[in-house]
Amino acid sequence: MFAAAAALVLSACNVVLGEEATTTVPDPTTTTTSSTTTTSSTTTTSTSTTTTTTIPPKLELTISGTGDVNLDPDYISAFRSNPYSYAWDEVRDILLADDLTVINLECAASDLGSPEPKAFTFRCPTESLTSLAPGGVDVASLANNHGGDMGKEALLDGRVQLEAVGVAPVGVGANTTEAGEPAFFDVNGWRVAVVGMGGVKPHNGWFATEDNPGMLNGDDIPTMVEAIEWAASQADIVVATIHWGVELDLTPRATDIEIADALIAAGADVIFGHHPHRLQPYEVRDGAAVFWSLGNFVWPTLSTLGRTTGVAQAVIQPDGTIDACLIPAFIEQPGQPWPTGERECVSDTLDTP
Repeated sequence: MFAAAAALVLSACNVVLGEEATTTVPDPTTTTTSSTTTTSSTTTTSTSTTTTTTIPPKLELTISGTGDVNLDPDYISAFRSNPYSYAWDEVRDILLADDLTVINLECAASDLGSPEPKAFTFRCPTESLTSLAPGGVDVASLANNHGGDMGKEALLDGRVQLEAVGVAPVGVGANTTEAGEPAFFDVNGWRVAVVGMGGVKPHNGWFATEDNPGMLNGDDIPTMVEAIEWAASQADIVVATIHWGVELDLTPRATDIEIADALIAAGADVIFGHHPHRLQPYEVRDGAAVFWSLGNFVWPTLSTLGRTTGVAQAVIQPDGTIDACLIPAFIEQPGQPWPTGERECVSDTLDTP
């Protein structure tokens, strides 16, 4: 499903045909006027050119991830009186200093459509999206329970709008294939693939099928495994950003752990989880950096636990070993996270923020 079409290369072969020459020897008793013909032979020499490709060395690589980002001014009133860049003012330096940043964009990233019949609907105006890349954001996942808040037309337009501002959209598409397509990046000698998926949905119609737009089905392990396996066949490092879990939980549930183990076995090296609106533990699990839930990030100041957040960082060494790190942060003002401490890393043990 996710495999690219193979290219057929044809080689043309030139064949040179030679004509046999016949020589007549004259009778020595006969006087003959001989006409001599000289034939010039032309030799063609082919020069073979060898192209040498230099493979860049793999250097240390830092991939950041955040929890829920919402730029809806009707939900975060601070954006009515401040520019949208305000959201990134205190974390911009961190996100610009890393090699790649992935966020969960918790809204319909389009001016099209109308609200779906659900309790909470969020729209990020297209003018807000211009703040993302200057804020250090490279990839935005729309595979969550708010990416489709304004309907399917707006969902697909969100992909277009993000690409227009230099941010790669993942996790949603016109069908399962497009929803599962990774965003690829070549950085520091590594080929990185980012795959988005979401299992929290208002109803099953939010999932992409072969003929239905939506998000990659984060409830179906075989579908997710297929997407990760294909990404792993094309890249050195695979990042999965996934909307899962239960709101307000402080630790992952058994179903989340089952999914994570399946994704790691399929080739995922980094997992950024989100949806519970709470910061959960992070760890290195079977060699992969797993952040079970990154909580809120650009969000209102609703509670102390809801304001406690961080910038997750998976640090990949040149030999491929991975550390899971977190820069702790707190949403000091509505819609504005502030770092509160130094980066803390683990390599092989569970760490609780």
